[in-house]
Amino acid sequence: MIPFHYRDGGLCVERVPLSRIAEEVGTPCYVYSRGRIEQNWRAYDEAFGDHPHLVCYAVKANGTLAVLDILASLGSGFDIVSGGELHRVEWAGGDLSKVVFSGVGKTRAEIEAAVAAGIACIDVESIEEIDRVSQTAGSLGRSAPVALRVNPDVDPNTHPYIATGLKTAKFGIGIDEALETYRYAAGMTGIDIRGVACHIGSQLMDTAPLLDAFGRLLDLVDTLEVNGIGIRHIDAGGGLGIGPSETPGPDRGKWVAAMLEVMHRRGRRDLELFVEPGRSIVGDAGILLTRVEYLKTSGDKRFAVVDAGMNDLLRPALYQARHDMLTVKKPAGAGDVYDVVGPVCESADVLGTSRRMSLVVGDLIAITDAGAYGSVMASNYNARTRPAEVVADGDQFQVVRRRETFDDMVALETRLL
Repeated sequence: MIPFHYRDGGLCVERVPLSRIAEEVGTPCYVYSRGRIEQNWRAYDEAFGDHPHLVCYAVKANGTLAVLDILASLGSGFDIVSGGELHRVEWAGGDLSKVVFSGVGKTRAEIEAAVAAGIACIDVESIEEIDRVSQTAGSLGRSAPVALRVNPDVDPNTHPYIATGLKTAKFGIGIDEALETYRYAAGMTGIDIRGVACHIGSQLMDTAPLLDAFGRLLDLVDTLEVNGIGIRHIDAGGGLGIGPSETPGPDRGKWVAAMLEVMHRRGRRDLELFVEPGRSIVGDAGILLTRVEYLKTSGDKRFAVVDAGMNDLLRPALYQARHDMLTVKKPAGAGDVYDVVGPVCESADVLGTSRRMSLVVGDLIAITDAGAYGSVMASNYNARTRPAEVVADGDQFQVVRRRETFDDMVALETRLL
């Protein structure tokens, strides 16, 4: 399905006019297509056929409860990186036995909660963390299911802030140290070795680095088994990117098929395969809806000043990410070239540069591919309230997060006595 399209002269999400949402909910506002989220998740799940697998949605991409609720209803697993995300999955009705816990800085309290919840696996990233998991699980009289997150030293060819698989990254354990680390873990009480994992980066537009890393993981599994350490699953991570229609991201089905082909050729049909997609499930299912407040000319520059800022959508300022922009009214002509900027008191508050659009004050703009790392990274910088969030389903929509109020912003604070 195409979730965002022009109909009767206006841009719609599924069959809901975005102008209607703006009128009833206000702007800025995040809008998601339920159908697109479901379609994207099923594309992964169905690609596995009858091979044992678990599609673990990366909660960090978008942890809105309604989004998690949609995925939980499909039977999704979840990849979490904090105790808060574990609670969000639980609140959304997710199956905690399908949860994988990643991340380099798990606290004792987070590990205790994960073990007590009976999650599928804790991906440990250091010997020190193995010690902590062993001690914590032992204090509960339990064994913790564990995989070692291996750093395969593969260049993912992405932005340096979201590259995680090089030996200089803070993540994982070097693959050349993996055998000794597994031996260490095998000798610890409270540790149940289940798998091997890696995640080399995000917004990857080429699957070659992913398949390179996957081959190295399979080599490691062979080495571990020769040394008496059995592995039940391999976690290939996620990170597939998304792009505009003219340059779409990698085909998720082909990536899964390529991994399965390698596994089956090497006689590894016994290994369960985990993947951890985030952006490629929710990214193109969401837009940020914003309204033009001013059209300003300065020298030879034209600026469209909108009511959404970098506190609402941080990615352009943080990663120099490009998001396409569509006017909600169907464009009648080519228009002028604008830099689209927000109201935040920072020169970095630029949502898009050199965008040709036909605009007047009051027009609505949809910033596309904002379903991932959009609302979840929003802040109150400049004491701005965070935006509302809406899920569209067919010809209906529901507000799933109300717009924050000024009272909400100060609810946890007190003045000095």
